Amino acid sequence: MNKIAILAIVSAALVGSAFAQGGAKKAATPKTIKCAVMPGNSLDIAKATKAGMFADYKGKRYFFCCAGCPDAFKKDPAKYAKGASIPTPKKAAKK
Repeated sequence: MNKIAILAIVSAALVGSAFAQGGAKKAATPKTIKCAVMPGNSLDIAKATKAGMFADYKGKRYFFCCAGCPDAFKKDPAKYAKGASIPTPKKAAKK
């Protein structure tokens, strides 16, 4: 009987440890994303950010594949806000 109790305790500890480790991981930010205006076009998030091809709207950042897309987004952001986005990055503290 004691062996069964010990086995149950060890099993519970292992399962609890596995859940604790999985909960600590953050969701990774994707490297590519679909254009908010023309969702058939994928783009590299880092390159689009460097080129300024994005807009922030209601706590989310939307990316664009070409120079015409930002103007279309600005005219009617609610229309395109259902597209792919990431959370708006927090600004880095200035030193």
